Amino acid sequence: MRLWKQLLICLVILLVGLGVWVHFVPGADTMLAKAGVPPRLIALMAKPAGEAKDGGGQEQAQGQGRGQGRNQGGGGGGAPLVVTQPVDIAVVNDRLNAIGNGAAILSVSVTPLATGNLTEILVKSGDKIEKGQVIARLDSDEQVISAAQAKVAVDSAKEKVERNRKLGDAVSVAVLRDAEFAMQAAELALKTAELDLKRRDIVSPSAGIVGIITVNPGDYVTTSTPIAVVDDRTQILVDFWVPERFSNKISVGQDVSATAIALPTSELSGVIDSIDNRVDAASRTLRVRARIDNPDDTLRAGMSFSVEVRFAGDQYPTVNPLAVQWSADGSYVWRVQEEKSQKVPVKIIQRNSDKVLVDAELAKGDAVVMEGVQRLRDGGAVRLAEQQEQRRDRKPATEPTEQKVSEAETAK
Repeated sequence: MRLWKQLLICLVILLVGLGVWVHFVPGADTMLAKAGVPPRLIALMAKPAGEAKDGGGQEQAQGQGRGQGRNQGGGGGGAPLVVTQPVDIAVVNDRLNAIGNGAAILSVSVTPLATGNLTEILVKSGDKIEKGQVIARLDSDEQVISAAQAKVAVDSAKEKVERNRKLGDAVSVAVLRDAEFAMQAAELALKTAELDLKRRDIVSPSAGIVGIITVNPGDYVTTSTPIAVVDDRTQILVDFWVPERFSNKISVGQDVSATAIALPTSELSGVIDSIDNRVDAASRTLRVRARIDNPDDTLRAGMSFSVEVRFAGDQYPTVNPLAVQWSADGSYVWRVQEEKSQKVPVKIIQRNSDKVLVDAELAKGDAVVMEGVQRLRDGGAVRLAEQQEQRRDRKPATEPTEQKVSEAETAK
């Protein structure tokens, strides 16, 4: 075989291979265009094999091709047929759900200010008490005697001062001053004795509900022995933790809604009371405290709550997962405008089973290709499957007229 024939055969095989490559490999036409191949040659290689076959094939295939051409409005040429779906807009980071623990707005563990034996307990569990109310007493016989002795000493010192003052010049100033100092010391001793006696009464430093009392009359208690826990439940504080991405969005005074896990039908509302000043390095979360009113006293300290906080959120376009394609430059989608395909780079923000949130130059309602992406090229013409279906739906309305014309011609 001569050399020119061998070269011709190799050239034909090369062209056929390039055509197959362009036809089946996405993005091949773009690579050839970058390499300097003329667009007409690329379009010729990208033609489907079915079109070439129609030129010299069987009559039945030609008839089907002509019928499809009529159904498609007589146009389309070699433009690929695609299925599109409009772009929608979704909002993310617009709410926060967390589980928190409740605590009374004020909780006090009442302990004695002195040591001794309990003589009586004046409250019981569940009682509502006021601030300063006596809840228990210690034995106070010794303190009563000390207070009485201090009272006698004060009376004696006062009498001595008054007697010296009546004597006038007969008593020196020094003697009078010593008597007055003795009276002041006696008064201070009386106040100390009265304070010791007062401390034998165990009082509540705050108003609230008394918890379970764990001591009994006759027990010896010290200043570290808890007598009772008093909770002010008019408001409940709920501590919960939020991811660090919300640290610059949440603020004091922001409204929150909550539901007690033990009371699923309850709908509670409150506000953010305080925010911690740092993010926990281990969990990457921020501690937040919400305050919820409890006017009916249905909530208890220690209950768990489901807390929801709403924000303005971030809006992103959403596309069908099938529309997202990948190349060496990253992810992208094909957008159709004026029956031409456009390659739009996208950055994936969130991937769900039914939609993908992307950061891209896409507007709501833009048509994005989700089927038929294999033969698309940037700026190339496309045919929309939706338009083809609409044309097929309109076709039966013209068939009866054509049939009547045929019957009239036959009758003639």
